[in-house]
Amino acid sequence: MDSRNIQFMFWGLAVAWGLLAIYVVMLAARENRLQKQLDSLKRMLEEKQ
Repeated sequence: MDSRNIQFMFWGLAVAWGLLAIYVVMLAARENRLQKQLDSLKRMLEEKQ
């Protein structure tokens, strides 16, 4: 295998893993934001009762 091919493969995998990591961080942030909204909604419902 040519060393150029290995370099392209390395950078391709590095980019793929980087994008996956960014996606996971975005999902975690969204989950955190939704959890805060849910807690706020629960508090609002408890105050009305």
